[in-house]
Amino acid sequence: QVHLVESGGGSVEAGGSLRLSCAASGRTATTYCMGWFRQGSGKEREGVAFINDLGGTIIPGALKGRFTISQDTAKKTLYLQMDNLQPEDSGMYYCVADAIVGFGLCVVAAGQGVFNNWGQGTQVTVSS
Repeated sequence: QVHLVESGGGSVEAGGSLRLSCAASGRTATTYCMGWFRQGSGKEREGVAFINDLGGTIIPGALKGRFTISQDTAKKTLYLQMDNLQPEDSGMYYCVADAIVGFGLCVVAAGQGVFNNWGQGTQVTVSS
């Protein structure tokens, strides 16, 4: 089991930035897919950004240019840099991880939301 702890959420005004972190511990894998989902009030859960052990990234087109995902493999920490935040970006952001081999399967998992390990979430609130 992998334990994921998110941090970095908070309240910002529109146009502001936040950097989320996700620290992984426990039985972490050397080949993996990690990422972020979010769910706003009254909205469906959506994938935000994903990265695999080789550094391949998946970010929906609507978020490219504003959201960047990165990782520090030595620290087993995942990051999500969010710039030019808008009120519609508000919601609970969840870190996810799974032992997935290959970028293709990471894409599939990101699209289906199938991950075995989820964090408790960190709240992001963007005011207009």
